[in-house]
Amino acid sequence: MTSLKRWSTAVLDTEVTGGWAVVNGEQGFLLDDNGVMFPREWLKAQDLPVIGEHGIGHFDGEPVFVLVLKGAVEIDGCRWQGLRQFMLEGDFAVFQKLGYAAQISTWTREHRYCGSCGRPTQQVPGERAMYCEHDKLRFYPRISPSMIVLITRGDEVLLARSPRFVTGVYSTLAGFVEPGESVEDCVHREVMEEVQLKIKDIVYMGSQCWPFPHSMMLGFHAQYESGDIVPQADEIEDARWFNIHDLPPLPASRSIARYLIDSYVAQRLGTAEPVLPG
Repeated sequence: MTSLKRWSTAVLDTEVTGGWAVVNGEQGFLLDDNGVMFPREWLKAQDLPVIGEHGIGHFDGEPVFVLVLKGAVEIDGCRWQGLRQFMLEGDFAVFQKLGYAAQISTWTREHRYCGSCGRPTQQVPGERAMYCEHDKLRFYPRISPSMIVLITRGDEVLLARSPRFVTGVYSTLAGFVEPGESVEDCVHREVMEEVQLKIKDIVYMGSQCWPFPHSMMLGFHAQYESGDIVPQADEIEDARWFNIHDLPPLPASRSIARYLIDSYVAQRLGTAEPVLPG
């Protein structure tokens, strides 16, 4: 069974009983020796500091809800784990489910009150929206479009590292789309800002929802045109050309960054191309 069949999003009625739930709080996601899904009614009996509950979809055919907590809490026999750790290990379908739950949790915390008048908002039945009765405003989960691009020059790929990366890991360039610009404009701008290079022949490769916290990553391949690498201060710790036969430590295999790199390497070597996860 594929991950796409195992997990699907949906707006579920929180007034119904039963089902399973995941718990998101300041410490990440709650889990025990059986995993991250708990009987929903059992969780509700634990007197947790819940600030919101949302029905988020179905996993292996079972309804799943997320309980959003205010503050840190400890539960006997359970522990907490961050979303990135779920990305690096275990079942990718579980990461998809938790990634969506994390985005809904962020939205819940950020829109408990109206951004215009400050009054409490209410969930809209049957719709993924919070509503302010006073201002007649609806607030939907935010998705921020961003680009990620692999720049190549023959058998060489341009990879860089941010100070925020795991030590030694290099990845592709990425950045958020600014208001008023196309994604293609963003690719050119970000590459120039981050490494001072001109690129050409931009080709769209695919997209991936990236819940850190709410990005939609649009992946591209581009060819080098001209310029010398000049890393952007405070943003790029190092950037250089790597031969495909001598690559540094790379991002997680489930990421779109790794997909872009692996796809190009496969193309140059004439091997089977990878499949974009998600």
